[in-house]
Amino acid sequence: MAADEPLVLGIETSCDETGVGIVHGTTLLADAVASSVDTHARFGGVVPEIASRAHLEAMVPTIERALRTAGVSPKDLDGIAVTAGPGLAGALLVGVSAAKAYAYALGKPLYGVNHLASHICVDQLEHGRLPEPTMALLVSGGHSSLLLSSDITSDVRPLGATIDDAAGEAFDKIARVLDLGFPGGPVIDRLAREGDPAAIAFPRGLSTAKDPAYDFSFSGLKTAVARWIEAKRAAGEEVPVRDVAASFQEAVVDVLTRKAVRACKDEGVDHLMIGGGVAANSRLRALAQERCERAGIRLRVPRPGLCTDNGAMVAALGSEMVARNRTPSDLELSADSSLPVTDPHVPGAHAHGHSHDHDHVHEVSKENLYS
Repeated sequence: MAADEPLVLGIETSCDETGVGIVHGTTLLADAVASSVDTHARFGGVVPEIASRAHLEAMVPTIERALRTAGVSPKDLDGIAVTAGPGLAGALLVGVSAAKAYAYALGKPLYGVNHLASHICVDQLEHGRLPEPTMALLVSGGHSSLLLSSDITSDVRPLGATIDDAAGEAFDKIARVLDLGFPGGPVIDRLAREGDPAAIAFPRGLSTAKDPAYDFSFSGLKTAVARWIEAKRAAGEEVPVRDVAASFQEAVVDVLTRKAVRACKDEGVDHLMIGGGVAANSRLRALAQERCERAGIRLRVPRPGLCTDNGAMVAALGSEMVARNRTPSDLELSADSSLPVTDPHVPGAHAHGHSHDHDHVHEVSKENLYS
C-alpha cells in the first residue's frame, strides 16, 4: 500500500442505506452501513421521508464507526466524497450536508460524485484498477443501464437504459404480488433456485431486431407475470411460486446479459463489469459468466456486499478523483436527484471561471474546527 495514495472518506445516502466507507488508494479500510430497510418493509417500499430521518439519526455514529474500524483520524483524510445524485432528494441532502460540514470543519476538499459512476468504481476495491475503457451493466432498484467509461472520473457514456421499470423494481413488484415481502430480490433469488426457469414462457422486453439494441423494458414482463398469477388464482388453482420466481428471474437476466455481451462485442471491449444491487443475484452472475466465457469476455462482479448501495463505492470514486487531480466541489454543492451519469462528479464553480467569493470562508476552516 503506497503511502502517497489518497485516503478518502465516502458518504452514500441516495436511498435507504446510510453508507460510510474509507478507502486508501484502492484498498478498502472500512465499510460501515446502517440500513433502514426494516422500517420501510411494512410499507412495501422505500418511504423518502422515513429514509431521510433515518440517515439523519445514523450519520454521525456511522461516520465514527467507520473511522474507528479504519483506525484513522479525521485529520489524516485527503478528501471527503459524497453521493450528490441521482437518488431521493431528501435522502441525498442529508449526506451532502454532512459531507460539507466535515469538509469545512476539517479543511479538506469535497467531492460530490455520481451514484452510478461509484457503482462502477467500487470494483477497483476487489479486482484492482478498472481497464479503460470499461463496459458496465448497472442493475438496481432504481437503475438498469449499460455504460461505457474511458475514464471513470470524467467520461461515462450511456449506451442504453431502462425505458420504464428498473430490474430491481420489477423484482420488488413481483414479490409483492406473490406476498413474499420487501425487498423482493433476495427472496425471489432463493425460491428460483428450487423452481424451473423454463416452466413459464414470460416475455423478453425489447428483444426484437427493430427494438433499441441496448435499452431495457421490464414493465410488460411485470404485467404479464402479475396477470398469469391472477389467472391462476381466479381459476382457484395453486400458484407454483418457485416456478414463477425462476421463470420471471430468467426473463430478466436473459435480456440483461444478452444485451450487455452484445454491447461488449459491438464496442470491441473484452470485459464486462456488473454492479448495482441486482448484481448480487446469483442467476444473473451465473448466466453472465456463462455467456461471457462463450464470447471470450472477462467478467468482473464485485462481491454482493459491494454491489448494494454502500459508502465504500463513493470513497473509491473519491479516491480516484484525488489521485487524478480532479477539481473539488464547492461548499455550495447541492444534491441533484436526477444528476446525469455523464457527470461522474460535480466540480466547483471556480473550475468554470466563476467567482472565488467563498474561498476566504474555507480558509478559516484550515485551523481545524474539528479538533
